[in-house]
Amino acid sequence: MNISIVGTGYVGLVTGTCFAETGNNVLCVDIDETKVNAMRAGKVPIYEPDLDILFERNLKAGRLQFTTNLAEAVKKTDVIFLALPTPPNEDGSADLSYILKVADELGKLITSYKVVVDKSTVPVGTAEKVQTAIAKNCKGEFDVISNPEFLREGFAVDDFMKPDRVVLGLSSDKARKVMEELYKPYVRQGNPVYFMDLRSAELTKYAANSFLATKISFMNEIANLCEKVGADVDMVRIGIGSDARIGKRFLFPGIGYGGSCFPKDVKALVQSAVENNYDFKILKSVMEVNEIQKHILIPRLKKQFGKLAGLKVAMWGLAFKPDTDDIREAPALVMIDELLKENATITAFDPAAAENVKKLIGNKINYAADEYAALEGADVLIIATEWSLFRTPDFERMKKQMKKPVIFDGRNLYGNDQMQEFGFTYISIGRKNIIS
Repeated sequence: MNISIVGTGYVGLVTGTCFAETGNNVLCVDIDETKVNAMRAGKVPIYEPDLDILFERNLKAGRLQFTTNLAEAVKKTDVIFLALPTPPNEDGSADLSYILKVADELGKLITSYKVVVDKSTVPVGTAEKVQTAIAKNCKGEFDVISNPEFLREGFAVDDFMKPDRVVLGLSSDKARKVMEELYKPYVRQGNPVYFMDLRSAELTKYAANSFLATKISFMNEIANLCEKVGADVDMVRIGIGSDARIGKRFLFPGIGYGGSCFPKDVKALVQSAVENNYDFKILKSVMEVNEIQKHILIPRLKKQFGKLAGLKVAMWGLAFKPDTDDIREAPALVMIDELLKENATITAFDPAAAENVKKLIGNKINYAADEYAALEGADVLIIATEWSLFRTPDFERMKKQMKKPVIFDGRNLYGNDQMQEFGFTYISIGRKNIIS
């Protein structure tokens, strides 16, 4: 099948590469000529495990190509995916200007039947707006469908190649047949493809992300209560996670969620509710809890050290989650900002995200070559991202390099008994503090 992907951000590039992997001819469109030339030369612009392997293979095979010419893409392809940014406006609503601008252009270019697919995360009613924008100047036949993505950063390739489910909002039998054929290789093991109306498909994505964000914030509240009553959040997590109605995933407490999806999607769903005269109380609380949680370690640092001015802080992790270089809404950035205001000195290490942080804040902090280099002479280590690399470190080496063996663990990577055995002062989330 001949497919075009308009927008080569995180979703667009993963989508295009994975479609090419099953034999489709994919033409990716982006207005950034420098980026397009770099991708043509084999450079992957994002960090995502295994994406580089598929990218290189399909680029060499000629199944994955790049252009800045939208007209070329429309002419050569039958299915056009819109994977464009929908950043939040000041009120939290999704900015649809990028999508609607392209839709307007598509109307001038479509002369034969095309399936136009909204892959971006968009509020209810967007597909209808896209359809109207295209139809305004269109002389050809087309269908607009909604196909929300459910890709987890760090696992996106596997999520696309082996999806839990595929959601398709449409009203055309002709478009349904096209999409059934396109997704057939990805659901051979029987994973479901759900066909529904456009508006339900659009709301499904927001509802899914908002529910997961709610689980995270709920567990953070439970963790905070555990500290008050003397309970252990790990025990509570195991106890409730074994209930099949609840499940084990997204129950790990920490210093709040971040990234490109949860914060943006929760805000957008709340704003969508406002626009329809509904007060979404739960999600308002989710946002409030998450914002508070990102700041939770700083008062504890002040309690431990008295003042933070001159404190030498090592930080492990800058990305909002492991296996990605994405720093959008990352809790680490919130803590860095607070620590700098208190005149602390920070040396950070992240396996993938350091360059992105450097582009954002420059040399306001120091960047270490590895996790141990970050510890040299440190008064305290803050763990902000749960990279696998940090799970089994050499604790004796850590103690030798640090001025004081103190760890503030925002991701609960280690056990209290383990930390006590090695002689660390260990402050984590929702558990007893270990003071050595």
